[in-house]
Amino acid sequence: MTRSIEVVGYQYDRHGDATVLEQRTRVLSAPGPNEVTVEIVCAGVNHMDALIRRGVEQAWADDPWPRSSGSDFAGIVVACGPGVTALHRGSEVIGHVRSGAHATHVNVSVASLVVKPRNLSWELAGGMFLAGGTALTTLDELRIGHDDTIVISAAAGGVGSIEAQLAKHWGARVIGTCGDRNFDYLRQLGIIPVKYGDGIADRIRHVAHGPVTAFIDNFGKDGEGLAVELGVPDGRYRSSADRRDVEVALLREDPDSVRSGTTQLQRLAHLAQLGAFRLLVSGLYPLADIVEAFEDLDRLHARGKIVLATHPVAAYRTLRARDVHEALP
Repeated sequence: MTRSIEVVGYQYDRHGDATVLEQRTRVLSAPGPNEVTVEIVCAGVNHMDALIRRGVEQAWADDPWPRSSGSDFAGIVVACGPGVTALHRGSEVIGHVRSGAHATHVNVSVASLVVKPRNLSWELAGGMFLAGGTALTTLDELRIGHDDTIVISAAAGGVGSIEAQLAKHWGARVIGTCGDRNFDYLRQLGIIPVKYGDGIADRIRHVAHGPVTAFIDNFGKDGEGLAVELGVPDGRYRSSADRRDVEVALLREDPDSVRSGTTQLQRLAHLAQLGAFRLLVSGLYPLADIVEAFEDLDRLHARGKIVLATHPVAAYRTLRARDVHEALP
């Protein structure tokens, strides 16, 4: 007999900033057919979570209240429902849900899970799905390969950094636009950094050593005009609006969308296992500090990903380089 599990999670009853999130405790029902209960170890924090919560993203405007938060997670199976054979108690998994990952436990279909490779950290695994799935899908659409020179804006962010690393893994010359403080980070990844601002087209041409064949705009400001100025071929530009469409598709709950999302997650886990990309976790917050984690994300200064941990080893904070940089006059 499956014992009752008390789950602590975050919900909200109205649109608003992160302060509308409330910690709530309830008894989790036993997993249904082809479902398992996962004890979450780490969960990702995404801009799409915030857009949905604020009411900016209207794809799920008719969802009933209260609403839950969070889509990416990694954890350990603690109970299996009828018909589950591929997983067992103790299986380490990476998964995705439309919402509800910002919690200690979740019931989820096995169709939304992949086995976590042992050499992947919990932080990487827990923050991988939406950012990584968006990056991988966008690169698939553009068919990026060794003949490409691609420009990626906001290349130090969660989605952008994965796009840049995977494009480089597939042989492309990768130029990442960013602020000064992220130059060293991108160079460490083998990405050519170019500073935002006036004259950016000339700076890109200077380092491109040939035509720019693709452009991904994660920044959402004047990207299309810059792509035209650089002579990017028709059909090989992707906007922040295109990124939104990819993220919404990854979060849909119909069987085909879930299957597609899990396929991308399986590919990402394999690529991460091979070392094709690394995910810098620039902020690891206890689940109870979810409001602070979202406020950090909203400042748009984080490199890589911000991740929540349900059982952090230590709750104390270490001083981050970006905090020091931002405090300078």
